[in-house]
Amino acid sequence: MTSATHSTLFPRVPDTADAVLDGLDPEQREVATALRGPVCVLAGAGTGKTRAITHRIAYGVRAGILQPSSVLAVTFTNRAAGEMRGRLRQLGAGGVQARTFHSAALRQLQYFWPKAVGGDLPRLLERKVQLVAEAAARCGLRLDRNELRDVTSEIEWAKVTQTVPADYPAVVAKAQRDAPRDPAEVAKVYETYEELKRERTVIDFEDVLLLTVGILQDRHDIADHVRRQYQHFVVDEYQDVSPLQQRLLDLWLGDRDSLCVVGDAGQTIYSFTGATPDHLLNFRTRHPGATVVKLVRDYRSTPQVVHLANGLLAQATGRAAEHRLDLVSQRGSGPEPAFVEYADEPAEAEGTARRIRDLIAAGVPAGEIAVLYRINAQSEVYEQALADAGVPYQLRGAERFFERPEVREAGVALRGAARAGGNDPLLDHAEGLPAEVRAVLSTKGWRSKPPAGSGAVRDRWESLAALVRLAEDFERAKPGATLSDLVAELDERAAAQHAPTVQGVTLASLHSAKGLEWDAVFLVGLTEGMMPITYAKTDEQIEEERRLLYVGVTRARLHLALSWSLSRSPGSRPGRRPTRFLNGLRPGSTAPGGRSAAGGPGGAGVWSGGGGAGGAGSDGRPVAARRKPRGPARCRVCGKTLTDAGEMKLMRCDDCPSDMDEALYERLHDWRAVRAREIGQPAYCVFTDRTLMAIAEAVPVTEGELAGISGVGARKLGRFGAAVLDICAGGDGREAEATTTDEV
Repeated sequence: MTSATHSTLFPRVPDTADAVLDGLDPEQREVATALRGPVCVLAGAGTGKTRAITHRIAYGVRAGILQPSSVLAVTFTNRAAGEMRGRLRQLGAGGVQARTFHSAALRQLQYFWPKAVGGDLPRLLERKVQLVAEAAARCGLRLDRNELRDVTSEIEWAKVTQTVPADYPAVVAKAQRDAPRDPAEVAKVYETYEELKRERTVIDFEDVLLLTVGILQDRHDIADHVRRQYQHFVVDEYQDVSPLQQRLLDLWLGDRDSLCVVGDAGQTIYSFTGATPDHLLNFRTRHPGATVVKLVRDYRSTPQVVHLANGLLAQATGRAAEHRLDLVSQRGSGPEPAFVEYADEPAEAEGTARRIRDLIAAGVPAGEIAVLYRINAQSEVYEQALADAGVPYQLRGAERFFERPEVREAGVALRGAARAGGNDPLLDHAEGLPAEVRAVLSTKGWRSKPPAGSGAVRDRWESLAALVRLAEDFERAKPGATLSDLVAELDERAAAQHAPTVQGVTLASLHSAKGLEWDAVFLVGLTEGMMPITYAKTDEQIEEERRLLYVGVTRARLHLALSWSLSRSPGSRPGRRPTRFLNGLRPGSTAPGGRSAAGGPGGAGVWSGGGGAGGAGSDGRPVAARRKPRGPARCRVCGKTLTDAGEMKLMRCDDCPSDMDEALYERLHDWRAVRAREIGQPAYCVFTDRTLMAIAEAVPVTEGELAGISGVGARKLGRFGAAVLDICAGGDGREAEATTTDEV
């Protein structure tokens, strides 16, 4: 499912090659006409990169310079490949292949396997989790569902980085990568998984690339065959290429240089899958004579949104930051981004739902609004809040539009009505294509008025309503079109996975929002520990989190709101702080270099979102959260003198970034409640909230480290220390507690 765009759904095919270039800006035109030699397009968010490269291919084809069958355009998702095929078809270049790396490799593997190896290609394993679980069991390891998923992802990472099981522990250590289990255990599961695949004659998706690479390396005749077929290559989202994908691309190319790559190092957010921007950043080194074009004219977002996006990357460090693109908005002025602070998560969700309802009432379509969060587990509270507010929503990552049962049923019904033509009594009183579609879909549950509430019934109606809207757009674009014409269009769209918009607010993770855009975007849950995520430890991991927020900001065309909550639930202590990435950008905050947030484009007010958060002072913190001085100490983050006892316990200022592991804090909090009931004392007699926070920030491993935390004296260390250390190590504290007594 793609977000709505404001372009015409069914534009006319350009009459000539030169007409293909109409409407391109100077830089896009430079891309479109650069048809010789290596080309590197550095394209910022919203700068029309897909437009530039599809027009490049179409111009080459229409001018007779490129043969459609000799071009292979490669991208990373079926949705992006489908969109590219659709655009090329509209530009009169329908014979060009646009595929994902895996899809292109699988086609070649299926074709050449009998010649290169003999027999049938082994069965493709759709889901590897079950086989990984079996491999773990054979190794004597019991993995819970989450561990199983993580180990499976780790095996995928190892394969795309071309790491064999024997080398895995050393490679993980060198990369400073956090393995989900002991690296030696992961390596053993990985090795056993590969053995099981061989025993059962199956391959996985990573093997598709590996085997294709192997055949092209070993069989020069097959490599020559592929190179004769494909002579020109275009790679979109080049910053996301893995080492294995780059190896395959090199083999496709051979010694030729007819390659065009497009990417933005500032949008590298998939390193956990093996993606690296190094190939993009090193392109000019590998191809000294390459044509390099920068696209920085942002047609998507207002100057206010662009100013904030540029400000985010201006504070970035590392190699990718050295190649950042300063965007220049091409749109008129819009509203300032809103920075909103709430007392707790439910208040944040309810406040967000209210603002969304107001936007819809003001005329913004629900399908043009998105709520983006760091992890999928954050969605539930927003689903509930939107449902309570009567706002329709859709979760991104659900079934593809044309694979939904109701859409398939509707397709069958429309096809039957098209075949029957004037003999179908359903169409007796329907005048015009949209009326015919409404009449047919009424037998499948569509009504002019949507059902109340959310759930499966509403989801079904939204799918059918999307088909009705598509028919209306189709008739406007092609007056006199018949039901048969529409069915043919639907078939082409299904093949290209080009889905019409379902009207509902989109709920999505920041990662899954990549490549999409909306009129209004709400970035929620922007607190330390969530953005950056707790497990981002190294400088590069932190910088990738910054880029992830940048991707979120640049999804917004007009309205942008950034929010955070001070606690998880009502009545909890307000111990959270807004993400460090907004320091110097949100009013009242200070950038790392000491610069205060400025006004002008991108500057905006910060206010309390209600729910008891209290008023906000000049530093953006609730006034109630300030403390009076009591004694000297120094903040371990900024070095400032501390005067509050609570701050001294944490050894940091309240408004300095916290690296607290919130999940650990919640486990400690739950354990404390149980322990307090068992010993018949108030919870604070076990440990105070501040002490639990200090433990969750320090994550002690030894008794000495735990004893060094303020609030953990010798008596409590002996009484509760073993349990706390066990919880910090990932346990539940019960087994460790059984070995201690309450009398110390």
